[in-house]
Amino acid sequence: MPSTEFKDYYAILGVSKTASSDEIKQKFRKLALKYHPDRNPGNKQAEAKFKEISEAYEVLSDAEKRSQYDRFGQYWQHNQSTSYSSTNTSTGVDVNGMDFSQYGNFEEFINELLGRFSTPGSDTKSRSYSYQTSTNNGTSSYSSNSSNVNFNDFGGFGQQTTPTNSEATINLSFSEAFKGTTKRLNLGSETVEVRIPAGAKPGTRIRLAGKGQHSPYGQQKGDLYLNVKLNSHPFFDFEGDNLVCEVPVAPDEAVLGASISIPTPDGVVSMKIPAGIRSGQVLRLRGKGWSLPKGGRSDQLVRIVIATPKEINAQEREYYEKIRAIRSENPRDSLKNVSL
Repeated sequence: MPSTEFKDYYAILGVSKTASSDEIKQKFRKLALKYHPDRNPGNKQAEAKFKEISEAYEVLSDAEKRSQYDRFGQYWQHNQSTSYSSTNTSTGVDVNGMDFSQYGNFEEFINELLGRFSTPGSDTKSRSYSYQTSTNNGTSSYSSNSSNVNFNDFGGFGQQTTPTNSEATINLSFSEAFKGTTKRLNLGSETVEVRIPAGAKPGTRIRLAGKGQHSPYGQQKGDLYLNVKLNSHPFFDFEGDNLVCEVPVAPDEAVLGASISIPTPDGVVSMKIPAGIRSGQVLRLRGKGWSLPKGGRSDQLVRIVIATPKEINAQEREYYEKIRAIRSENPRDSLKNVSL
């Protein structure tokens, strides 16, 4: 048998019957945050409570629906406690222009008020209705052709009940990232100064608390995360936490060994190249790399590239030919036994 229990929407939201629309909205926001299914996964009681306060808000936030509810709700209780004669029941009860006899119970009136179900004598197809919440970014809507509403399906609603975090990319030079710097960012409504700590590198995320998007159910803002991107550098690059670079050496330096100058973030240092080094071999300058978040420095990796001269003078050619004539080692000896 259908329920005839009167639903006191004012009591459900915890507001008085003289509450303003702003008071009703504020109270709904508070309760929606508390009982939303996204915050209470698997909690059927919370889901039912959320559905109840949403229904109450849908009626009380609409001036016309609230007026009808106040009129009908007031006389519904009177109707339940008053006995009517058989002559009255045959004609129906009409109070303030409302014909109560068309509804079997108060639930049917609410369904009609919300447009969720067909009423006696109307088309038998269920009617669609929409649920809307006004936000700083516009209005979110959910429409349904059924009374069985899945509150997890409100498009984006669950995410909008909490402050929204934002992301942006900030471009830095290698020098700015290594030493640290201050940047001024225009966030639309305000300009903020951002301190970039020394040692930022690709993949570093800088959190700006309270600089994200507003929550539609309050003035609290989410956070803004800045993803660091470094402009390309002609010499330095990253390999994990370490800096890496390529340094060319002449054939004679590779054969005989040498002491050469290597650029580092701190300036130029001298590095010893061992005799017989091969192209592609990596040497390590310890503690000369990037600043680490926990302190200290990573290493700088120096990849050796033997630079063959494109142009040589007559004397250099003469000596190279002499070296070729007396060379004792064949660099391709290991290839003699290679086969499929």
